[in-house]
Amino acid sequence: MRRFVIYFLSLFFASEVNGTELPSYCQRIDHAGAAYTVCSFDPRKSDIRIYSRDEVSAASYGSFAALSSALWRQHRFMVFGMNGGMYHNDMSPVGLFIENGTEKTRISTSGGWGNFHMQPNGVFFITDGEAGVAETSAYLNTDLRPQFATQSGPMLVIDGKLHPRFLPDSDSFKRRNGVGVSPDGIVHFVISEKPVRFYDFATLFRDRLNTPNALYLDGTISSVTIPAVGRRDDLFPMGPIIAVVDRVPDL
Repeated sequence: MRRFVIYFLSLFFASEVNGTELPSYCQRIDHAGAAYTVCSFDPRKSDIRIYSRDEVSAASYGSFAALSSALWRQHRFMVFGMNGGMYHNDMSPVGLFIENGTEKTRISTSGGWGNFHMQPNGVFFITDGEAGVAETSAYLNTDLRPQFATQSGPMLVIDGKLHPRFLPDSDSFKRRNGVGVSPDGIVHFVISEKPVRFYDFATLFRDRLNTPNALYLDGTISSVTIPAVGRRDDLFPMGPIIAVVDRVPDL
């Protein structure tokens, strides 16, 4: 019951911010009858990181607010945040998770139930001012040593093609969020403002954002914070959090 209450509250919150003017790095896109918020960053210019647990307390951040407080103590602030992958009951990441160059959890190639195991799944990673999305087996065939990485699933777009299990007439509608990287290296974070199908969500990445590879991050509990416009729809505990951060300027 609690999950359903959170779901409807999140939809209400999203509807309340639709009229707000977005910062320059975000835009609203209408696609296949639904509205999406898309925030795009150049990893050569923006510091994109992935967080899970506080380095001092070892407790899961669990929310944008907790991460923001921790960043402030480090003289940093959050420009943008999004829930960054699936997690266990203790908030620990499902599958590969790398933070500050340290592998916290190992990559998963096993089968199982749920969206994460809707093969192929994939990895979003950041290394040396570059970012990428790779299907899990393709990632394993590289020698990448990223500073940050999170595994999730399913892949939305694989080498320009939609995930083979997505159906254009599916009756599964959920609020969804994901990430893709276009050929110019720009990272696009997307959240739907209303429930959408996997198929329609994936075609946004392929056809409108031109991302040859894109990864699903989660659904129903999908959340984003855009501090510049006061948006923060973290109405539930979170596991991994992707954040674009900057330094607090010297006064």
